[in-house]
Amino acid sequence: MLILRKLLLSTHLRASRVFFSSNTLPLKYQEHKIRIGKYDINYLQVGTGPHKVLCAPGALGTIWTDFKPQIEGFMKDKFSLVVWDPPGYGKSYPPEKELSLNFYENDADTALQLMKELKIPKFSLLGFSDGGITGLILAAKYPDAVNKLVVWGVNSFILPKEIESYKAIRDTNKWSKRILEPLFEVYGKENFPRYWASWVDAMERIYETNKGNICSNVVKNIKCPTLILYGEKDPLVDCVHVSHLHTHINGSRIHLYPEGKHHVHLRYAEDFNKRVQEFLLLT
Repeated sequence: MLILRKLLLSTHLRASRVFFSSNTLPLKYQEHKIRIGKYDINYLQVGTGPHKVLCAPGALGTIWTDFKPQIEGFMKDKFSLVVWDPPGYGKSYPPEKELSLNFYENDADTALQLMKELKIPKFSLLGFSDGGITGLILAAKYPDAVNKLVVWGVNSFILPKEIESYKAIRDTNKWSKRILEPLFEVYGKENFPRYWASWVDAMERIYETNKGNICSNVVKNIKCPTLILYGEKDPLVDCVHVSHLHTHINGSRIHLYPEGKHHVHLRYAEDFNKRVQEFLLLT
């Protein structure tokens, strides 16, 4: 998810699901594109290890805003990472994502197709926030394709207070120039405010049409080993989501960061990478 590292716009803006950091591509990494449907899907492959891993960013997220510490920090001889820009995000934009009621499931289908195109029939999946929702759906819908699942900052349904926080940050005119400029670089000065508002509107439609449900009804179908990480001071994802996932995903594990917020993989990158790699390598 695009991350706003110091969201100081106002009290309610501190609850944003957005974060942003430099999107500059280090020279030693080379991104590629594959045509899937109407999108030229942008992706990065790094590492030569036997354990294949797909990394899924969140809402308006990109390869480098969401997974830089994992790209640089995972053991290259143990893992082969595929990190993608989801349809309509990052360098997989344009065109814009079709923010329909089932766009998360569409992303899961596209992610699976990407891995098939790369000749990777089975893989583990790391999903952050909205990318975690994609991961939950993919693992539930295609159990034979997913080896292990790791999610954090993720919810399978929307609480009333969460939809109110989205609506509170719909208008980007309230955001600071410092925050908006790097987003404009990715999506365009004219397009980003409208695009972001469309995402918020989509969340509201899902909330109203599905009574808050995103994928809560399918997580019970997840059969692969699953690790759920959570920052106990996460202002965006209520702790009820962790207990719900843990209860309904048989055999799942939890790791809590008592002082962590939404982006535990960035703030605690070294510890996060160590724990996740150990989990993925368990036999």
